[in-house]
Amino acid sequence: MDNPVRIAGVPEHFNLPWHLAIEEGAFVKRGIELDWTDVPEGTGKMAGMLDSGQTDLAVILTEGIVRAVSAGTPALIAQEYIASPLLWGIHVAGGSPYKQVSDLEGTTAAISRYGSGSHLMAFVHAREKGWPLEALGFEVVHTLEGAVEALSAGEADYFMWEKFTTQPLVDRGVFRRVGVCPTPWPCFVIASTKAFAREHPGVLKDILEIINVYSREFKQIPSIDRTLANRYQQELPAIREWLALTRWSQNQIVDESVENVISILNELKLLSKKVTTAELLWKP
Repeated sequence: MDNPVRIAGVPEHFNLPWHLAIEEGAFVKRGIELDWTDVPEGTGKMAGMLDSGQTDLAVILTEGIVRAVSAGTPALIAQEYIASPLLWGIHVAGGSPYKQVSDLEGTTAAISRYGSGSHLMAFVHAREKGWPLEALGFEVVHTLEGAVEALSAGEADYFMWEKFTTQPLVDRGVFRRVGVCPTPWPCFVIASTKAFAREHPGVLKDILEIINVYSREFKQIPSIDRTLANRYQQELPAIREWLALTRWSQNQIVDESVENVISILNELKLLSKKVTTAELLWKP
């Protein structure tokens, strides 16, 4: 390819295999220039980037890409990336009067943006707890730093974000974690715009082959726990727990997992229109 392939992802420990592959020149050796963009705003922002053609690929939350495609984003799931659930920590400010999850019914959730994982999972969590969905309130905060400000100022009451990413804030007492809500599906997929998958299927296959080598061998890298702890300012025990819980995938996501996402988001009235697995999955 003459032009760089643009890929977006969150600046979190899940994506270290990508950075190692880029740093070691694995894509360049195949004649691919991969241009990575960190997107701290998360899935809602990346869905918008896929929709507007600002990126070719994104490592994105499964529920986020399903909702985006239902709203008309011309994208496909190229492959599952993380097969294990995402553990969404439910956080309140360090000095918050809320002591347990049940205290949060009817309060305001901080979300990075509408259509983001923090937005969708607030509904999934409320559904699990049997809370009235119409009572959910939202405050858009864009980033983790925005959530810190909003919770500290009392502009929002709780914030759902990946448990291990927020651990340093919990350790410092900025946040208090009152609960954890796992996704009821594999959490991250690699999404492609339809145009990129149609015009460059060979390049897409090469990219998936390369990242699959790195993700398959990732846990066996000597001292990878220390590398992660240092690179993402995490305590070693937390990183070791996260590594033990996280499973990278080298296969396309199974239809049943996608159907579960569609079913729950549809039940929660979060889909613009009901989509099918055939509309969502790349078949090279």
